[in-house]
Amino acid sequence: MPPYPRGEPVNARGWAQRERHDLCDLLDEAGPDAPTLCEGWTTAHLAAHLVLRERRPDVGLGLVLPGPFARHTARATDRLARRGDFTALVDRVRRGPPFHLRPVDGAMNLVEFVVHHEDVRRVGDGWSPREGLGPLDDLLWGRLAKAARLMCRRLHDVDLTLARPDGAMVHACRGNRPATLTGTPVELVHFLYGRRERVDVELAGDEGAVHEVRTGRLGI
Repeated sequence: MPPYPRGEPVNARGWAQRERHDLCDLLDEAGPDAPTLCEGWTTAHLAAHLVLRERRPDVGLGLVLPGPFARHTARATDRLARRGDFTALVDRVRRGPPFHLRPVDGAMNLVEFVVHHEDVRRVGDGWSPREGLGPLDDLLWGRLAKAARLMCRRLHDVDLTLARPDGAMVHACRGNRPATLTGTPVELVHFLYGRRERVDVELAGDEGAVHEVRTGRLGI
């Protein structure tokens, strides 16, 4: 049994738990060999990544550091993904983080599990954005307001504004070529994490800026 209740989420931790459990339901349904939006990863690789990220600090270094750290992380992820007991692997994800990380579950895992939940549900044709996510969208908007400059720092000479359909805006980066990216916070997060082909957003502005936002490096 999962350690967390599945009632209506009331805060970031609750939404992180909801996204975790909904993702695990999709993983169980899809099986270990289904594709994801994470390039080169099956659902088994994704589940392995989520387990290692929370339980192996040495592997976590490779998520942010290149070279030998990244290679070590890739090897560890592949080994765990290939062990074969996919149901047990998903159950480890579903149980949640170790006890000492639970107080920071919302801060650590909200965006992570929103993105990876969508990485599974948006594969193939026929997907559509989820509706009725007002509280989750508000939480993600707060995260975007803090992280947008970091995520867009590699864009060259683009003055990018992130906009919600309700008119709220966040200035993501400064430059001479203006562009505006409009969508719900779930869609904006997915776009900024590099899933630019499977999002419901509108991008308008200077032609060169639009091209840079569509093709330039984004994300942490």
